[in-house]
Amino acid sequence: MEENGHPVERRASRASKGEEHDEEVLAEFGYKQELKRDWGLMHNFGISFSIISVITGITTLFEYGLVTGGPGVMSVGWIVVSFFTMFVALGMAEIVSAIPTAGGPYYWAAILAPPKHSAFAAWITGWFNFLGQVAVTTGISFGLAGLISTTATVKSSYTPTAGKTIGIYAAVLISHGTVNTFGVHILRYLNNTSILLHSAGVTAIAIAVLAKAPTHQSAKFVFATFYDGTGVAPDVGWSVRASPAYLACCGALMSQYTLTGFDASAHLSEETRKASWSAPLGVISSVGFSSLFGLFVLLSFLFSIQDFDGTVSSDVGQPVLQIFIDVFGDDGAVVLMCLVMICVWHCGLFSMTSNSRMMFAFSRDGGIPHFFHKVDDRFRSPVRTVWLAAFLSFCLALPSLGSSVAFAAATSIATIGLYISYGIPILIGLIYPKTFKKGPFNLGFMSRIVALVAVCWIAFITIIFCLPTTNPVTSQTINYTVVAVGIIAIFSLTAWVLWARKWFVGPMKEIQEAERLGVDPTEPGALESAEPELFTEGREEKK
Repeated sequence: MEENGHPVERRASRASKGEEHDEEVLAEFGYKQELKRDWGLMHNFGISFSIISVITGITTLFEYGLVTGGPGVMSVGWIVVSFFTMFVALGMAEIVSAIPTAGGPYYWAAILAPPKHSAFAAWITGWFNFLGQVAVTTGISFGLAGLISTTATVKSSYTPTAGKTIGIYAAVLISHGTVNTFGVHILRYLNNTSILLHSAGVTAIAIAVLAKAPTHQSAKFVFATFYDGTGVAPDVGWSVRASPAYLACCGALMSQYTLTGFDASAHLSEETRKASWSAPLGVISSVGFSSLFGLFVLLSFLFSIQDFDGTVSSDVGQPVLQIFIDVFGDDGAVVLMCLVMICVWHCGLFSMTSNSRMMFAFSRDGGIPHFFHKVDDRFRSPVRTVWLAAFLSFCLALPSLGSSVAFAAATSIATIGLYISYGIPILIGLIYPKTFKKGPFNLGFMSRIVALVAVCWIAFITIIFCLPTTNPVTSQTINYTVVAVGIIAIFSLTAWVLWARKWFVGPMKEIQEAERLGVDPTEPGALESAEPELFTEGREEKK
């Protein structure tokens, strides 16, 4: 039988061999194939590209950027952040090429660390990745709730409140959880839609804004205007209280938060064909395209600002929405914001997808209760971790009911949590360069140089994004990022010392353990029924 002149049987045979090779690689790390492997390179790239979602980060943090440094910090900061983020992406890509598993960073840390420190490295990395994953879902979906609230004010008498926004946020999370539960088979198609929206759709918005804007700002305004709106009258801003450099560093949060979440390509590697190539290319290409594309979108908005002071202090409370109103009028602005919100919705959807896969893998290895290591037989989805992700993300946004900087704090938590989890395995690989066999994607002699730059950059942003950005610092304006990150650090270290070190053995070898117990891991339900014994014996061996 032939189709378009090509033997269907031969193509099917090649695909089958590719899938078998992927399963063999996964088996080498001790895992059976549980998730459906039907994603290609474009899908793998697309999910990271969708989670990075430049329109999401730029739109939701545009006000933060204007106030914390202004156009100059936003534009130049984007270029600087993109440059250093690529080093992180390259370091991660080399590792995921060698270790293509859903666990991502925490599994890499376990494999790369010396055997006596393997479990500890996996434990710490896993908890920081866990925090970052929850926080990034919070940042995206809560940002969408804020956009819905502000857009609703344009053509109605609707008045946003913190309580109403939390209610909208809950509805957004439920929609994401529902699709990830019952619609896992359509995620590929939604991914294709997301790629189209985030590329062609957002490009159309950016071009339309530039073309329709009555006037355009000068290059000097876009690249050299410094603005400090971090002081609450009568107090001065942080550029005076500290220094302009301090403010510029804090202002980089908009760019760094936007270029976050590309570890999704790693978390989806167990569902991706030819993962040793597709996953690393997905990581690199998503960061590269997003950097260039995001710069274009950011510049289009900055050049199209009609009244800077009016945009900063806009009555609608959303600078990008104000730009749309100034350029297209109320009706046109609402239409464009609806398109933006659809993009943000897709971003949140796939963030939850990635989040649930990380939790599934972490539960599989004992990092969180084994109750969450369950793939629904009917829907082929880790349903329990999907709703765990939704619940924890909702809880993380609750401080917004009493804090004016809660959203910025959530984005800082997401950025720091994820980047620390990216940095630990890169640092371990830098210290112990011969602990693993590299995969098809290999940086060669540049490997350690790239790793060093990546680790230094992560250390820098970890400190910067914990600092306060509103003066004076009060209970309503304090940056509680350091509190959330500190709680995870203290909890994970304390838990390790008191009890986790006694039983947590790091990523478990499911197939080897199944063979030792006389269980066929390919038989549906057989391994699951033996897992209580597996875990008990694993803990006894650790003791």
